[in-house]
Amino acid sequence: MKTYLDSPDRVGHYLTDEDLALAHALQLNGRASFTEIAAVLGVSDQTAARRFTRLRTTGKLRVLGLTDPFRLGDLSWFVRVRCTPDASASIGSALARRTDTTWVNLTSGGTETMAVVRARGPGLEEPFLVQKLPRTPRVVDVSAHCVLHVFFGQDLGFINKSGPLTDAQVAALTPRPTDGGWTAGSEPVVLDDRDRLLLDLLARDGRAPVGELAAATKLSESTVRRRINDLRAEGVLYFDVDYHPDVLHRKLRIALWLEIDPARLAEAGEALAAHPEVSFAAAVTGATNLYASIQVESAQLLYRYLTQTVSGLPGLRHTVTTPIHRTLKGPGPYPLPPEL
Repeated sequence: MKTYLDSPDRVGHYLTDEDLALAHALQLNGRASFTEIAAVLGVSDQTAARRFTRLRTTGKLRVLGLTDPFRLGDLSWFVRVRCTPDASASIGSALARRTDTTWVNLTSGGTETMAVVRARGPGLEEPFLVQKLPRTPRVVDVSAHCVLHVFFGQDLGFINKSGPLTDAQVAALTPRPTDGGWTAGSEPVVLDDRDRLLLDLLARDGRAPVGELAAATKLSESTVRRRINDLRAEGVLYFDVDYHPDVLHRKLRIALWLEIDPARLAEAGEALAAHPEVSFAAAVTGATNLYASIQVESAQLLYRYLTQTVSGLPGLRHTVTTPIHRTLKGPGPYPLPPEL
């Protein structure tokens, strides 16, 4: 059986039920061996490896090793660029080529481009990109909203809520907590040059063989394994699945901006994160201090979700909905290569 994930005229980007099960497994544990994945999925390890190779070489998905900006003392910003409709695609493409951007989307009927921009260091100064964009021709307005806390996202994606694996399969693949891990308020982790090189390689291919990583970093294979485990335990490194834009989502996608009473922000954020429709939720700066990316089947269900579910969030004062029309770049710093 084939499962429709986005555009009905892009038949080549359908994912089968078996593909979805593999994608769900990789979202749970991006570095799990094919032997481990195969045992849970009830297939041979050769079958699991062959399916992944097909999906990766055809540009449908890949596994990325990404870093939590908070653990490195960095900040992330939602940057919204209002522009003339004829400029949104070119501005979006330019943003997608930058290594300090992720999640580049065209929104609001082609009159806005939205991207997550990473700024090095803990200061609240707006990233350099925000200072540069207003001078770009056909840009009408630029606003930036600093991410303060993530309620749902990073190593958790929409497939964690909608994926086909059973609770037992999820439990078998979910990495066990590591003793001595980090806690909220821990000091930022300081990386050396080899750590940064290792993380850059994982950001390009989260399943890169240990031997290749060792050769590139000039570290021993045992050191590479240990450093990956340590960076995961410290909360620096996590793994995510990046999909081709045409198979990334199954539903109508909306950027939801909410104004919440500050005293109820944590409560509202936790409640929002639990909604099946939510694929990302975070507290941000600005008048609309809670952001979520949501997915629903239709405009009618969006109306029901807003009027019956979102309306009941604690401390809700105001809502703004922005349709997401096209995704130019997903979670990684390097765009997905063209389909082979």
